[in-house]
Amino acid sequence: MTQIIKGGNLPLSGEPMRVAVVRRSGGAEVPKVDAAALLVDADGKVRDRGDLVFYNQPEHAGSGIRLLGEAQGEDGVVADWLEIDPGRIEASVERVVVAASCDGGTFGEVEGLYVRAVSATTGAQLALYAVEDATTETAILLGEFYRRNGGWKFRAVGQGYDSGLPALATDFGFSASEDEADDETGDEGEYAPEVVPEASVAAPAPVPAPAPAPVPAPASVPAPTPTPTPTPAPAPAPALVAVDKADVPVPYSGAPMAAPLPRLNALPAEFGPEFPYFEYQGEGKEDVETGLTLPRGFLAVDVVKKGAGHLDIVTLTIRKRRWRQVMRSRMVDLRGVGVLHHDGQSPLRLRIDTRGRWMIRLRPVSTLRAFDGPVEGYGPDVLAYTGDETGVRFRFEGDEDKKGYFGVAAHRKGGHWEYRFSRRDRGRGKGDLPRGPRLLVVEADGAWSMEPRAGGGGGFWSRSGR
Repeated sequence: MTQIIKGGNLPLSGEPMRVAVVRRSGGAEVPKVDAAALLVDADGKVRDRGDLVFYNQPEHAGSGIRLLGEAQGEDGVVADWLEIDPGRIEASVERVVVAASCDGGTFGEVEGLYVRAVSATTGAQLALYAVEDATTETAILLGEFYRRNGGWKFRAVGQGYDSGLPALATDFGFSASEDEADDETGDEGEYAPEVVPEASVAAPAPVPAPAPAPVPAPASVPAPTPTPTPTPAPAPAPALVAVDKADVPVPYSGAPMAAPLPRLNALPAEFGPEFPYFEYQGEGKEDVETGLTLPRGFLAVDVVKKGAGHLDIVTLTIRKRRWRQVMRSRMVDLRGVGVLHHDGQSPLRLRIDTRGRWMIRLRPVSTLRAFDGPVEGYGPDVLAYTGDETGVRFRFEGDEDKKGYFGVAAHRKGGHWEYRFSRRDRGRGKGDLPRGPRLLVVEADGAWSMEPRAGGGGGFWSRSGR
């Protein structure tokens, strides 16, 4: 039997194969799905950026693995096809990982997702794995072809990522930094995928392999609890003060601190509730029972942490289990902004895990800075974006050693998100943003800047060239 379940594996003959990532399109509202492959060495890492085959880099020169394009079938079923010949794969490559990413939603919204390998010469099915447990993932490691005792085998993996193809690729040691180190030489080229001749791709029926087709030239890489009654204050909202003013920890207080703050952006009202802000203070690891049940939506979280040491803030379930990440940072004397998505049903619970004193402040996302021109920041931040699709120039100065991580993720209403840019260490790059409204969540270990630029696309992860 060639159909296997998650975690299962099958031996292969080593013959040339066509590999399809199949799903039901379901119309314009269903996320766009793309196939990808990573070539991985014995250390479980890619050797360089050329070891990723995807929509902007459709062929691997050394091993002949190539992305053929998309085939439309009956009943709204579609497949992306890869061509893999194990006999041509370089000896230093131990595994070929087949993955998929989606744009504009999550794999929980994609019907009938499976990966299928067939013989390139006879069309006989070699392996099939159907994904049945996808939820919030925006990228999935579907399966892998790997060497074993002089031959090849296929393993069904089904590991999901909530942060898109860039995060999946980073787990395998991939970095686009080399490509994006300097964006002053002009826009990178664009890749228009070749359309493979129409084939039947109804899930989970067998998918005939497409006829061989010319390969496009590689692109240039480029709960409800009453809400506390607000206490209006005639004076302006107090500034966010450092938590090192007292010699002992200050217990957190659930009292609202001021009248509602002024709106600073054009985010729609349904993006997050309006409320007076609330401050909480403490020291070390602590679970904060806020007692707040606000309407469903996003909340901004200001964070001040004194001293060195790792900071981790998450929301908790009613059983005090970790639920959603709010902020994670290793910065010293941190002042930053994070975001959380509240379900509007259960009282909000937070876990702050760090050393030393800290303070957090909850406020509406309507008070976030708008990204409508050049912006600068230091450390984690959240911006509001309500414009059209646009290109963006990014710059990251890094920490005191000119190192660290910088990433920007775009969150849409409902809590779904995907990375739009990421890099390690100091440097520049460019990417694009989808049409707003979105929250742009910045992860950074140092100083950074963002600036809109004319047009869209152009970055290594940009999808606008498709």
